[in-house]
This record gives sequence, C-alpha cells and structure tokens, in this order.
Amino acid sequence: MKKGKLIIVKFISYFVILLFCYAAITKLLDFEKFQTQISASPLLNGFSKFLPSTIIIVEFLIAGLLCYRKTGTTGLIGSFILMLIFTGYTALLLSTSKNLPCSCGGILEKMSWQQHLYFNMGCVVLSIIALSLNLKYSRPAE
Repeated sequence: MKKGKLIIVKFISYFVILLFCYAAITKLLDFEKFQTQISASPLLNGFSKFLPSTIIIVEFLIAGLLCYRKTGTTGLIGSFILMLIFTGYTALLLSTSKNLPCSCGGILEKMSWQQHLYFNMGCVVLSIIALSLNLKYSRPAE
C-alpha cells in the first residue's frame, strides 16, 4: 500500500513540474506580454516591475525542488502555497472584474476565469493530497 501511495505523490509531483515549467517557459518566451498583462491587473499593477520575474523564478524553483527526494516535501509545500495564492487571486478577480487578460501563457491562457478557478482549486487539492501522503509515507517507520 505504501508503494502505491508514493506513486501517487510522484505522479502529482511530475504533473506540477510539467505545469510550472510549461507556465514559466511560456511566460518567459513572451515576457513583455506577460509583464503588460500583470500591469493591466488593478490588483498587481503596482508590482509589475518585479512580480513577473519573481513568478517565473518561483515556478522554476518549485519545479526544481520537486525533482529531488530530499527537497520534494519543500517543493510540495511551495506548490501548495503558490497554487493557493493563484486560486485566491483568481477568485478575487472573478468577484471584481471579468475582462482582464490572463497572464498564464500558452494553453492555460485559453481558459475562462471560471475554468481557471476550478483548475487552480484542483491543483490545490492535488498538492494537499501529495503533501499529506508524502508526509505520512515517506518517513521511515519508527
């Protein structure tokens, strides 16, 4: 049973690695557009000078942490926190304004804000599942 649960953790970790690397690379490839979209947000425009670079670096950093067993738990915590922030931001935008450009990049950019909210909530749930399984089953038995 333990092996199956750890496979779930690995699968979710690989999904998050792919998601964050894909998102970061698409943002990086069209950085000016990403920066413009961030500055178009009434909630983020004051941070548009440093936030785009910070988001890309954090996405790559979390993906990197998830690649190694010793840093996997830290990566899962980071992915949970980042997806929670993205989910909160999306929910706030849905409640305040509906005509803002999405700054996710690539295929994710094609989603509506409502679809983004559900997708992000799903990612938060996956992060919680992976983190709880990882904490429970990856430690040596006492």
